[in-house]
Amino acid sequence: MTLTVAGAPLVAYLLASLRIVAWLALVPPFSGKAVPMMGKVVLSLGLAFAAIPGAGTIPLGTADVLLNAATQVLIGAAMGFVTQLLLAAVAAAGSLIDVFGGFALAQGFDPLSMNNTTVFGTFHQLIATALLFVSGGYLLVIGGLLRTFHFLPLGTTPRWGGAEDVLVTAFRMFFVTAVQIALPMIAVLFLADLGLALLTKVAPQLNAISVMFPAKIGLTLLLLGLSLPVLPQAVSRLADLATQAMARLAGAG
Repeated sequence: MTLTVAGAPLVAYLLASLRIVAWLALVPPFSGKAVPMMGKVVLSLGLAFAAIPGAGTIPLGTADVLLNAATQVLIGAAMGFVTQLLLAAVAAAGSLIDVFGGFALAQGFDPLSMNNTTVFGTFHQLIATALLFVSGGYLLVIGGLLRTFHFLPLGTTPRWGGAEDVLVTAFRMFFVTAVQIALPMIAVLFLADLGLALLTKVAPQLNAISVMFPAKIGLTLLLLGLSLPVLPQAVSRLADLATQAMARLAGAG
């Protein structure tokens, strides 16, 4: 028995998988060292089946295929960078809490990236990843990636005229979201530091420094527990923004 495969659909399939694997290489948690490279390749090959209907007319010349392959990698990397930037806002909020809560000197092991990071930065990253999968937000983000093949079919040249606006907006939302999550805790911790400093100045015999660190640790943990109900809404909003950013990069709207 002889199996034959048409050249154009096969090239389209491989080009689609290149865009997807470049995206997976940058977006957490798929970008982490805990996910083997072969797993990313297999996942990209599986998702590429859904992108084939959005394939455009693809020239089959050697130079054209190589140029198109490089273009798909660039498109996937650009979309992956914007998505990674937005989804990292929750972890950045945890790092801010580490700095103002006195946990910045401690290091925690992040099993996703296989690196040592700050304690609450790692904790918030794990919480955000869990919420992303529990809420189904990962389906929204991956679906947004697959829809870009309709806005920007294979074989077409992307228009990067609005890419700088998307990048600036992504950076702005990254900082705004991180600060909005961490700002209430930062304000309370700053006031606690100020109050303990004044107490040390007014009544040095109380030796407030000896109780300052345990008090800050307890206050940080209490505020962190009160802030957890905010995270599901923040993760859902970031997933929606990531989908919109990828659509804008693909030329939608």
